Amino acid sequence: MLVLTTVALFFITFTFQPFRIPSASMEPTLLVGDFLLVDKQVTASSQSNLLPPATLHRGDVIVFHDPVDPTLHLVKRIIALPGDRIRLRAGHVLLNGHTIAEPYAVYRSSPPNLYRDNFPNVPSPDSDVDARWWIRLRSLVDHGDVVIPPNSYFVLGDNRNDSVDSRYWGLVPRAAIVGKPFLIYLSLRMRDNDPESESGPSYNPPTAAVSETRSLADFARWDRTLTVIR
Repeated sequence: MLVLTTVALFFITFTFQPFRIPSASMEPTLLVGDFLLVDKQVTASSQSNLLPPATLHRGDVIVFHDPVDPTLHLVKRIIALPGDRIRLRAGHVLLNGHTIAEPYAVYRSSPPNLYRDNFPNVPSPDSDVDARWWIRLRSLVDHGDVVIPPNSYFVLGDNRNDSVDSRYWGLVPRAAIVGKPFLIYLSLRMRDNDPESESGPSYNPPTAAVSETRSLADFARWDRTLTVIR
């Protein structure tokens, strides 16, 4: 038993960690109620000498500490790496001078927003922008592009018009990254903010406790369970 406990603690501490999606910012890739396994090798070098750190790439989905409130965890997709130059035009990403293909991104109907869609070339910030980021942002802009400094990453949500991300609170430091989610091990229809809630019963913990007549299986999205995250 001691050996099993030690092994379990090792994997939780240094390799894998569960995480639940709380918002719609990464739809349709990740839905509210998706439960993820997160590979923590990204931070291995700072936690253990037994595992080599993972390499981060453009397009990787990551879990990290919220830059505004580090007690919270967020999940977004890396769009720009250290040294990259990035801007948005009409909502679409120009990276190092070229429009990039983003098959994962969706642009759902929403009112126009100059700050969101033409970042960073706007005279004043959106009301949701963190004041500290707005002050720092001016020093990172060169000829209309944000130049990403060392050990920093620019991230966006896949649900591009409904995501609070690097446009609003800034860059993600390497040290703030928890890991890369790689598997949806369970997916449940949640009562709040779930676009699929009308297709079946919704699970709303802790008030909607599982009873004799209801089990987690009644709330599961089986087609998403054990799905690899891309």
